[in-house]
Amino acid sequence: MVRQRDSEQDETSTDSRSQPLKPDQTPRPSEDRELGAIAQRRADQPTQRLGQVLDHRRHPHAQRRRRASALRRALASALACLTCALAVAACGEAQDVTTPAAAKTLKVMLDWFPNADHAALYTAIARGYFKLNGLNVEPVIPAESAEPLKQLAAGKVNIAISYEPQLLLAREAGLKVVSIAALVQRPLTSIIALPSSKVKSVADLAGKRVGTAGISYQAAELHTALRKAGVNPSSVTEVNVGFNLVQSMLSGKVAATLGGFWNYEAIQLRQMHKHPLVIPVNEAGVPTYDELILAVREHEARYDGEELRSFLQALSSGERAVQRNPQAAANLLVEANPDIERKLQLASIEATLPATIPTEKGKPYGWQSPSQWARFDEWMYSEGLLKRNPNKEGYPPFTNEFLPGQGI
Repeated sequence: MVRQRDSEQDETSTDSRSQPLKPDQTPRPSEDRELGAIAQRRADQPTQRLGQVLDHRRHPHAQRRRRASALRRALASALACLTCALAVAACGEAQDVTTPAAAKTLKVMLDWFPNADHAALYTAIARGYFKLNGLNVEPVIPAESAEPLKQLAAGKVNIAISYEPQLLLAREAGLKVVSIAALVQRPLTSIIALPSSKVKSVADLAGKRVGTAGISYQAAELHTALRKAGVNPSSVTEVNVGFNLVQSMLSGKVAATLGGFWNYEAIQLRQMHKHPLVIPVNEAGVPTYDELILAVREHEARYDGEELRSFLQALSSGERAVQRNPQAAANLLVEANPDIERKLQLASIEATLPATIPTEKGKPYGWQSPSQWARFDEWMYSEGLLKRNPNKEGYPPFTNEFLPGQGI
Protein backbone atom coordinates (compact mmCIF):
# COMPACT_ATOMS: atom_id res chain seq x y z
CA MET A 1 0.00 0.00 0.00
CA VAL A 2 1.24 3.49 -0.88
CA ARG A 3 -0.14 6.53 0.89
CA GLN A 4 1.19 8.94 -1.70
CA ARG A 5 0.56 8.82 -5.36
CA ASP A 6 1.79 10.71 -8.35
CA SER A 7 -0.53 11.82 -11.11
CA GLU A 8 1.53 9.59 -13.40
CA GLN A 9 0.28 6.04 -12.81
CA ASP A 10 2.15 4.29 -15.61
CA GLU A 11 5.68 3.16 -14.98
CA THR A 12 8.17 5.74 -16.23
CA SER A 13 11.91 5.66 -15.95
CA THR A 14 14.19 8.57 -15.18
CA ASP A 15 17.95 8.23 -15.24
CA SER A 16 19.60 10.28 -12.53
CA ARG A 17 22.53 10.80 -14.88
CA SER A 18 20.48 13.40 -16.76
CA GLN A 19 20.31 15.48 -13.59
CA PRO A 20 23.26 17.46 -12.16
CA LEU A 21 24.74 15.71 -9.15
CA LYS A 22 24.46 17.73 -5.97
CA PRO A 23 27.57 17.92 -3.79
CA ASP A 24 27.56 16.43 -0.34
CA GLN A 25 25.39 18.76 1.66
CA THR A 26 26.43 17.73 5.16
CA PRO A 27 25.86 20.80 7.39
CA ARG A 28 29.04 22.70 8.33
CA PRO A 29 29.77 23.18 12.06
CA SER A 30 28.60 26.77 11.88
CA GLU A 31 25.32 25.61 10.30
CA ASP A 32 24.92 23.02 13.06
CA ARG A 33 25.33 25.72 15.67
CA GLU A 34 22.81 27.96 13.91
CA LEU A 35 20.36 25.09 13.52
CA GLY A 36 20.85 24.10 17.15
CA ALA A 37 20.09 27.67 18.21
CA ILE A 38 16.91 27.65 16.15
CA ALA A 39 15.82 24.36 17.70
CA GLN A 40 16.63 25.66 21.19
CA ARG A 41 14.53 28.78 20.65
CA ARG A 42 11.62 26.55 19.60
CA ALA A 43 12.18 24.23 22.55
CA ASP A 44 12.34 27.14 25.02
CA GLN A 45 8.79 28.13 24.04
CA PRO A 46 7.05 24.82 23.23
CA THR A 47 3.66 26.10 24.34
CA GLN A 48 3.73 29.43 22.52
CA ARG A 49 0.29 30.09 21.17
CA LEU A 50 0.11 29.87 17.41
CA GLY A 51 -2.14 32.89 17.17
CA GLN A 52 0.45 35.04 18.92
CA VAL A 53 2.99 34.11 16.26
CA LEU A 54 0.73 34.31 13.25
CA ASP A 55 -1.35 37.34 14.02
CA HIS A 56 -0.90 39.85 16.87
CA ARG A 57 -3.95 41.81 15.70
CA ARG A 58 -6.75 39.84 17.32
CA HIS A 59 -10.34 40.56 16.43
CA PRO A 60 -11.73 42.80 19.26
CA HIS A 61 -14.49 40.28 20.03
CA ALA A 62 -12.40 37.12 19.63
CA GLN A 63 -11.85 36.64 23.37
CA ARG A 64 -15.58 37.06 24.07
CA ARG A 65 -16.40 34.50 21.35
CA ARG A 66 -13.90 32.02 22.78
CA ARG A 67 -15.38 32.34 26.28
CA ALA A 68 -18.88 31.81 24.94
CA SER A 69 -17.70 28.91 22.79
CA ALA A 70 -15.96 27.31 25.78
CA LEU A 71 -19.14 27.66 27.85
CA ARG A 72 -21.23 25.98 25.14
CA ARG A 73 -18.73 23.13 24.91
CA ALA A 74 -18.71 22.72 28.69
CA LEU A 75 -22.51 22.45 28.70
CA ALA A 76 -22.39 19.98 25.80
CA SER A 77 -19.81 17.86 27.62
CA ALA A 78 -21.90 17.85 30.79
CA LEU A 79 -24.95 16.74 28.81
CA ALA A 80 -22.85 14.03 27.10
CA CYS A 81 -21.62 12.70 30.45
CA LEU A 82 -25.19 12.55 31.79
CA THR A 83 -26.35 10.75 28.63
CA CYS A 84 -23.46 8.30 28.90
CA ALA A 85 -24.27 7.54 32.57
CA LEU A 86 -27.89 6.82 31.69
CA ALA A 87 -26.83 4.60 28.79
CA VAL A 88 -24.45 2.61 30.98
CA ALA A 89 -27.12 2.09 33.61
CA ALA A 90 -29.57 0.87 30.99
CA CYS A 91 -27.28 -1.25 28.81
CA GLY A 92 -24.13 -1.84 30.84
CA GLU A 93 -21.81 -0.65 28.03
CA ALA A 94 -20.00 2.70 27.96
CA GLN A 95 -19.94 2.67 24.15
CA ASP A 96 -23.73 3.00 23.94
CA VAL A 97 -23.73 6.81 23.91
CA THR A 98 -26.27 9.11 22.29
CA THR A 99 -24.81 12.13 20.51
CA PRO A 100 -25.85 15.29 22.37
CA ALA A 101 -27.85 17.83 20.40
CA ALA A 102 -25.10 20.46 20.74
CA ALA A 103 -22.28 18.19 19.54
CA LYS A 104 -20.01 19.80 16.95
CA THR A 105 -19.38 17.71 13.83
CA LEU A 106 -15.76 17.49 12.74
CA LYS A 107 -14.84 15.91 9.40
CA VAL A 108 -11.43 14.26 9.50
CA MET A 109 -9.93 13.33 6.13
CA LEU A 110 -7.62 10.31 6.26
CA ASP A 111 -4.39 10.16 4.30
CA TRP A 112 -5.51 6.87 2.70
CA PHE A 113 -8.05 4.08 3.22
CA PRO A 114 -8.69 3.04 6.88
CA ASN A 115 -5.70 1.05 8.12
CA ALA A 116 -3.51 0.50 11.17
CA ASP A 117 -2.24 4.09 11.12
CA HIS A 118 -5.78 5.20 12.01
CA ALA A 119 -6.37 2.79 14.89
CA ALA A 120 -6.54 5.49 17.57
CA LEU A 121 -9.10 7.52 15.61
CA TYR A 122 -11.48 4.62 14.96
CA THR A 123 -11.11 3.37 18.52
CA ALA A 124 -11.92 6.80 19.96
CA ILE A 125 -15.01 6.97 17.74
CA ALA A 126 -16.22 3.48 18.65
CA ARG A 127 -15.71 3.99 22.38
CA GLY A 128 -17.53 7.32 22.41
CA TYR A 129 -14.56 9.39 23.56
CA PHE A 130 -15.27 12.18 21.07
CA LYS A 131 -18.94 12.31 22.00
CA LEU A 132 -18.01 12.66 25.66
CA ASN A 133 -16.16 15.80 24.63
CA GLY A 134 -19.08 17.24 22.70
CA LEU A 135 -17.77 16.21 19.27
CA ASN A 136 -19.19 14.09 16.49
CA VAL A 137 -16.21 12.94 14.39
CA GLU A 138 -16.73 11.70 10.83
CA PRO A 139 -13.80 10.10 8.95
CA VAL A 140 -13.57 10.97 5.26
CA ILE A 141 -11.64 8.74 2.82
CA PRO A 142 -9.72 10.69 0.13
CA ALA A 143 -9.77 9.91 -3.56
CA GLU A 144 -5.98 10.23 -3.50
CA SER A 145 -3.43 11.01 -0.81
CA ALA A 146 -2.51 14.44 -2.24
CA GLU A 147 -6.10 15.53 -1.55
CA PRO A 148 -6.36 15.94 2.27
CA LEU A 149 -4.40 19.18 2.71
CA LYS A 150 -6.06 20.73 -0.35
CA GLN A 151 -9.52 19.82 0.93
CA LEU A 152 -8.57 21.14 4.36
CA ALA A 153 -7.38 24.49 3.00
CA ALA A 154 -10.57 24.76 0.93
CA GLY A 155 -12.73 24.32 4.04
CA LYS A 156 -14.20 20.97 2.92
CA VAL A 157 -12.97 19.17 6.06
CA ASN A 158 -11.97 20.33 9.54
CA ILE A 159 -8.86 18.19 10.11
CA ALA A 160 -6.57 16.27 7.74
CA ILE A 161 -4.12 13.44 8.32
CA SER A 162 -1.01 13.98 6.22
CA TYR A 163 2.80 13.81 6.35
CA GLU A 164 5.37 16.29 7.61
CA PRO A 165 7.08 16.63 4.19
CA GLN A 166 3.70 17.11 2.47
CA LEU A 167 2.69 19.79 4.96
CA LEU A 168 5.90 21.74 4.36
CA LEU A 169 5.38 21.52 0.59
CA ALA A 170 1.74 22.62 0.96
CA ARG A 171 2.76 25.66 3.00
CA GLU A 172 5.39 26.47 0.38
CA ALA A 173 2.55 26.45 -2.18
CA GLY A 174 0.60 28.96 -0.07
CA LEU A 175 -1.84 26.73 1.82
CA LYS A 176 -2.58 28.15 5.30
CA VAL A 177 -2.30 24.88 7.22
CA VAL A 178 -0.42 23.89 10.36
CA SER A 179 0.32 20.63 12.19
CA ILE A 180 -1.17 20.21 15.68
CA ALA A 181 -0.02 16.66 16.52
CA ALA A 182 2.20 13.81 15.35
CA LEU A 183 0.46 10.44 15.04
CA VAL A 184 3.71 8.63 14.18
CA GLN A 185 6.92 10.02 15.60
CA ARG A 186 9.43 8.81 13.01
CA PRO A 187 9.58 7.91 9.31
CA LEU A 188 7.77 4.82 8.09
CA THR A 189 9.12 5.25 4.55
CA SER A 190 11.83 2.68 3.87
CA ILE A 191 14.19 1.21 1.31
CA ILE A 192 12.96 -2.35 0.75
CA ALA A 193 14.58 -5.13 -1.27
CA LEU A 194 14.06 -8.89 -1.71
CA PRO A 195 16.83 -11.48 -1.33
CA SER A 196 16.74 -12.25 -5.06
CA SER A 197 18.07 -8.74 -5.79
CA LYS A 198 21.30 -9.43 -3.89
CA VAL A 199 20.89 -6.05 -2.16
CA LYS A 200 22.11 -6.25 1.43
CA SER A 201 22.84 -2.56 2.00
CA VAL A 202 22.30 0.83 0.40
CA ALA A 203 25.75 0.57 -1.19
CA ASP A 204 24.55 -2.47 -3.16
CA LEU A 205 22.07 -0.26 -5.07
CA ALA A 206 24.87 1.05 -7.31
CA GLY A 207 24.08 0.22 -10.94
CA LYS A 208 20.56 -0.98 -10.16
CA ARG A 209 16.98 0.16 -10.73
CA VAL A 210 15.10 1.53 -7.72
CA GLY A 211 11.34 2.12 -7.77
CA THR A 212 9.62 5.03 -6.04
CA ALA A 213 6.05 6.29 -5.94
CA GLY A 214 7.05 9.35 -7.96
CA ILE A 215 7.09 11.80 -5.03
CA SER A 216 9.67 14.59 -5.19
CA TYR A 217 10.92 14.22 -1.66
CA GLN A 218 11.28 10.44 -2.09
CA ALA A 219 13.84 11.06 -4.84
CA ALA A 220 15.68 13.42 -2.48
CA GLU A 221 15.58 10.78 0.26
CA LEU A 222 17.07 8.23 -2.14
CA HIS A 223 19.87 10.58 -3.21
CA THR A 224 20.69 11.39 0.42
CA ALA A 225 20.86 7.69 1.30
CA LEU A 226 23.07 6.94 -1.72
CA ARG A 227 25.50 9.77 -0.95
CA LYS A 228 25.66 8.65 2.68
CA ALA A 229 26.62 5.14 1.48
CA GLY A 230 29.25 6.52 -0.89
CA VAL A 231 27.22 5.78 -4.03
CA ASN A 232 27.00 8.28 -6.88
CA PRO A 233 23.23 8.86 -7.42
CA SER A 234 23.85 9.01 -11.17
CA SER A 235 24.71 5.30 -11.08
CA VAL A 236 21.19 4.42 -9.96
CA THR A 237 18.15 4.48 -12.25
CA GLU A 238 14.97 5.70 -10.56
CA VAL A 239 11.68 4.23 -11.78
CA ASN A 240 8.25 5.62 -10.95
CA VAL A 241 6.23 2.47 -10.19
CA GLY A 242 3.28 4.31 -8.66
CA PHE A 243 1.22 2.02 -6.44
CA ASN A 244 3.03 -1.12 -7.49
CA LEU A 245 5.92 -1.06 -5.04
CA VAL A 246 5.54 -4.65 -3.87
CA GLN A 247 4.60 -6.07 -7.27
CA SER A 248 7.51 -4.31 -8.99
CA MET A 249 9.92 -6.15 -6.67
CA LEU A 250 8.17 -9.49 -6.97
CA SER A 251 8.24 -9.24 -10.77
CA GLY A 252 11.90 -8.22 -10.85
CA LYS A 253 11.25 -4.89 -12.57
CA VAL A 254 13.31 -3.14 -9.89
CA ALA A 255 15.94 -4.33 -7.44
CA ALA A 256 14.52 -2.29 -4.58
CA THR A 257 11.95 0.37 -3.75
CA LEU A 258 11.80 3.52 -1.66
CA GLY A 259 8.28 4.53 -0.66
CA GLY A 260 6.86 1.51 1.09
CA PHE A 261 6.34 1.59 4.85
CA TRP A 262 8.18 -0.66 7.31
CA ASN A 263 4.90 -1.09 9.20
CA TYR A 264 2.89 -2.17 6.16
CA GLU A 265 4.53 -3.28 2.91
CA ALA A 266 7.49 -4.78 4.78
CA ILE A 267 5.16 -6.74 7.07
CA GLN A 268 3.07 -7.82 4.10
CA LEU A 269 6.19 -9.24 2.43
CA ARG A 270 7.23 -11.04 5.62
CA GLN A 271 3.80 -12.62 5.90
CA MET A 272 4.35 -13.82 2.33
CA HIS A 273 7.63 -15.39 3.55
CA LYS A 274 9.71 -13.16 1.24
CA HIS A 275 12.24 -12.10 3.92
CA PRO A 276 12.77 -8.49 2.74
CA LEU A 277 15.67 -6.21 3.59
CA VAL A 278 14.15 -3.12 5.23
CA ILE A 279 16.06 0.12 5.87
CA PRO A 280 14.00 3.06 7.22
CA VAL A 281 15.15 6.27 5.53
CA ASN A 282 16.13 7.87 8.85
CA GLU A 283 18.60 5.00 9.30
CA ALA A 284 20.06 5.70 5.86
CA GLY A 285 21.00 9.36 6.36
CA VAL A 286 17.70 11.27 6.07
CA PRO A 287 16.89 13.41 9.14
CA THR A 288 14.05 11.95 11.18
CA TYR A 289 10.57 13.43 10.77
CA ASP A 290 6.99 12.76 11.82
CA GLU A 291 5.57 10.43 9.17
CA LEU A 292 1.92 11.11 10.04
CA ILE A 293 0.61 14.40 11.38
CA LEU A 294 -2.76 16.06 12.07
CA ALA A 295 -3.26 19.35 10.26
CA VAL A 296 -5.79 22.17 10.63
CA ARG A 297 -6.24 25.57 9.05
CA GLU A 298 -4.33 28.41 10.69
CA HIS A 299 -7.60 30.23 11.40
CA GLU A 300 -8.91 27.33 13.48
CA ALA A 301 -5.58 27.12 15.31
CA ARG A 302 -6.05 30.75 16.30
CA TYR A 303 -9.68 30.72 17.34
CA ASP A 304 -10.85 27.13 17.99
CA GLY A 305 -8.29 26.10 20.59
CA GLU A 306 -10.72 24.55 23.07
CA GLU A 307 -12.32 22.44 20.34
CA LEU A 308 -8.93 21.18 19.18
CA ARG A 309 -7.92 20.38 22.75
CA SER A 310 -11.11 18.36 23.19
CA PHE A 311 -10.38 16.46 19.98
CA LEU A 312 -6.80 15.62 20.94
CA GLN A 313 -7.83 14.65 24.48
CA ALA A 314 -10.29 12.11 23.06
CA LEU A 315 -7.78 10.89 20.49
CA SER A 316 -5.21 10.34 23.24
CA SER A 317 -7.75 8.20 25.07
CA GLY A 318 -8.23 6.22 21.87
CA GLU A 319 -4.49 5.63 21.57
CA ARG A 320 -4.29 4.34 25.14
CA ALA A 321 -7.15 1.94 24.38
CA VAL A 322 -5.26 0.67 21.30
CA GLN A 323 -2.18 0.01 23.44
CA ARG A 324 -4.28 -1.99 25.90
CA ASN A 325 -6.05 -4.05 23.25
CA PRO A 326 -4.54 -4.03 19.73
CA GLN A 327 -6.80 -6.93 18.65
CA ALA A 328 -9.96 -4.93 19.37
CA ALA A 329 -8.52 -2.00 17.40
CA ALA A 330 -7.80 -4.27 14.43
CA ASN A 331 -11.36 -5.56 14.53
CA LEU A 332 -12.70 -2.00 14.35
CA LEU A 333 -10.54 -1.25 11.31
CA VAL A 334 -11.81 -4.35 9.50
CA GLU A 335 -15.38 -3.26 10.24
CA ALA A 336 -14.60 0.14 8.71
CA ASN A 337 -12.76 -1.37 5.74
CA PRO A 338 -13.70 -5.03 5.03
CA ASP A 339 -11.19 -5.17 2.17
CA ILE A 340 -8.18 -5.19 4.51
CA GLU A 341 -6.73 -8.31 6.15
CA ARG A 342 -7.19 -8.64 9.90
CA LYS A 343 -3.86 -10.43 10.38
CA LEU A 344 -1.91 -7.73 8.55
CA GLN A 345 -3.67 -4.91 10.42
CA LEU A 346 -2.99 -6.45 13.83
CA ALA A 347 0.68 -6.99 13.01
CA SER A 348 0.91 -3.44 11.68
CA ILE A 349 -0.72 -1.95 14.79
CA GLU A 350 1.60 -3.87 17.10
CA ALA A 351 4.67 -2.82 15.09
CA THR A 352 3.60 0.84 14.98
CA LEU A 353 2.75 1.34 18.67
CA PRO A 354 6.36 2.09 19.76
CA ALA A 355 6.59 4.76 17.04
CA THR A 356 3.61 6.63 18.48
CA ILE A 357 5.45 7.30 21.75
CA PRO A 358 7.46 10.55 21.87
CA THR A 359 11.20 10.05 22.23
CA GLU A 360 11.35 13.00 24.63
CA LYS A 361 10.56 11.65 28.07
CA GLY A 362 7.42 12.99 29.73
CA LYS A 363 5.91 14.47 26.57
CA PRO A 364 2.27 13.67 25.65
CA TYR A 365 0.98 11.60 22.77
CA GLY A 366 1.15 13.75 19.64
CA TRP A 367 4.24 15.71 20.72
CA GLN A 368 6.24 17.32 17.92
CA SER A 369 9.93 17.84 18.64
CA PRO A 370 11.08 21.39 17.83
CA SER A 371 14.66 20.24 17.17
CA GLN A 372 13.47 17.45 14.87
CA TRP A 373 11.30 19.83 12.85
CA ALA A 374 14.16 22.33 12.59
CA ARG A 375 16.57 19.76 11.21
CA PHE A 376 14.11 18.26 8.73
CA ASP A 377 13.00 21.74 7.58
CA GLU A 378 16.64 22.53 6.90
CA TRP A 379 17.11 19.29 4.97
CA MET A 380 14.08 19.99 2.77
CA TYR A 381 15.48 23.46 2.04
CA SER A 382 19.02 22.23 1.37
CA GLU A 383 17.70 19.61 -1.08
CA GLY A 384 15.92 22.30 -3.08
CA LEU A 385 12.46 21.01 -2.16
CA LEU A 386 11.60 24.35 -0.54
CA LYS A 387 12.46 27.78 -1.91
CA ARG A 388 12.05 29.41 1.49
CA ASN A 389 13.75 28.22 4.65
CA PRO A 390 10.97 27.58 7.22
CA ASN A 391 13.51 28.14 10.03
CA LYS A 392 14.02 31.74 8.91
CA GLU A 393 10.56 32.74 7.69
CA GLY A 394 9.09 33.48 11.12
CA TYR A 395 5.95 31.39 10.65
CA PRO A 396 5.62 28.09 12.54
CA PRO A 397 4.71 24.95 10.59
CA PHE A 398 3.54 23.22 13.78
CA THR A 399 2.31 23.82 17.33
CA ASN A 400 2.06 21.65 20.47
CA GLU A 401 -0.31 24.12 22.08
CA PHE A 402 -3.42 21.91 21.97
CA LEU A 403 -1.94 18.65 23.26
CA PRO A 404 -3.02 17.43 26.71
CA GLY A 405 -1.20 19.42 29.39
CA GLN A 406 0.25 21.94 26.92
CA GLY A 407 -0.59 25.58 26.23
CA ILE A 408 -2.51 26.05 29.48
